Amino acid sequence: MENRLPTTDQDFVESLIPQRFPFVMVNSIAEYSESHLIAGFIPKEENIFIQDGIFQASGLLEHQAQSVALHTGYKFYLSGKEAPTGYIGAVKSFEINKLPETGDQLVSEVSIINEMMGVTLVDVVTKINDEVIAKSQMKTVVM
Repeated sequence: MENRLPTTDQDFVESLIPQRFPFVMVNSIAEYSESHLIAGFIPKEENIFIQDGIFQASGLLEHQAQSVALHTGYKFYLSGKEAPTGYIGAVKSFEINKLPETGDQLVSEVSIINEMMGVTLVDVVTKINDEVIAKSQMKTVVM
């Protein structure tokens, strides 16, 4: 398969993850390698995690998890396979410095720490305008 990055093609991005509207919390991929990915998302007013113009912590965590899913989905895309279904196996840590507002451009960098037998341990850092707003470490599991 061809490298299609960077991309903001919503249909392509959604083809790489199992989630569907209204539960999609990613809309772009800027970079990909075997050990990292940079994903983006702009929360809009109609998003199910927006409350009084603020993107809630649960939405931010879901955005980070879907950024991890994008890494897996893009890896499968490059090898000509369909993206697998996965889920959050455990959240070791999740720190929020600031909750995003409607229209903020979230940029999340996923760093793969370890991947074995369908379980991936990752660090995720989310920024707005180069300001770190959230960090997490989680395990995801592919079915």
